[in-house]
Amino acid sequence: MKFRPFDRTGFSASEIGLGCWQLGGNWGTVPERTAMEILETAFEHGVNFFDTADVYGGGRSESLIGKFLQQHRDDRDDLFIATKVGRDGSLYPYHYTKENVQKCLHGSLERLGVDVLDLVQLHCIPTEIMQDGEIFEWLRDFQKQGLLKHFGASVESMYEANLCMQQDDLTSLQIIFNIFRQKPIHTLFDTAQANQVALVVRLPLASGLLSGKFDRNTSFEEDDHRRFNRDGEMFNVGETFAGLPFEKGVELADELKELLPDNLPMAAWTMRWILDHDAVSVVIPGASKPDQARQNAAVSDVKPLSDELHQQLAQFYESKVKQHIRGPY
Repeated sequence: MKFRPFDRTGFSASEIGLGCWQLGGNWGTVPERTAMEILETAFEHGVNFFDTADVYGGGRSESLIGKFLQQHRDDRDDLFIATKVGRDGSLYPYHYTKENVQKCLHGSLERLGVDVLDLVQLHCIPTEIMQDGEIFEWLRDFQKQGLLKHFGASVESMYEANLCMQQDDLTSLQIIFNIFRQKPIHTLFDTAQANQVALVVRLPLASGLLSGKFDRNTSFEEDDHRRFNRDGEMFNVGETFAGLPFEKGVELADELKELLPDNLPMAAWTMRWILDHDAVSVVIPGASKPDQARQNAAVSDVKPLSDELHQQLAQFYESKVKQHIRGPY
């Protein structure tokens, strides 16, 4: 595993982290024993950055990570837990008050079993709340109180990313970035590097499309967001299949296979493509099985793609992909 500076925090983050949405739900149910094995496997293979949120499984994801941390008390200084606040029903979409945010943070502290939160990210909150800016002042106050060490934001669009970038003490931004969503390269990366803002990449495989394992007849469990949010029925459509219609995404993934080398799984090459961008601090693929966590971690050892292939993939996105992306981008 290779490590990258998580910019102004002083922490060296594994360039492959673990996204823990699946541990809470929305991808089918992951049994607790399996979830703990996933966390352990990731850790054993060098992962030290874990991303969660207070609403994943109604707190289940944070609680499982809290149990994991209790089993690794001696390793606590070498682990970085990034959580989120802002989508709990007590806040979203119309009840953002300092008191409500504070209550949510105390809930995260309790579930994670820690005295202070490493990183609190605003969780895709309404754009107008970001524009108002008062919520960032609350986070600064909570930082002074010792509830959190650092704060950042998870956003849905490049407009929101650059809006948050106006906060000069912002630690990180979490964005959707993959071969199917290349806009951040031209609209965010230079500014993030200039401002020393760490970039956390979610949905590196576009909800599995970029694994190359789906076909038009692939089905998903009823409690899997890839079934109930396929067209943005429940939340931002960009969070599912990177905003592409499923059938079009399958078609594009099949075309992409013809461009990528075949000596490694498609998922490994598509994550390697992300890591080839120096502005990226950490990629957070999810895992529903321990072996997936192992395979994800192994991507850190894959050699970079050639400049020629990068150019081909940029042209592929421009000519065949971007016109099909739906939702804020």
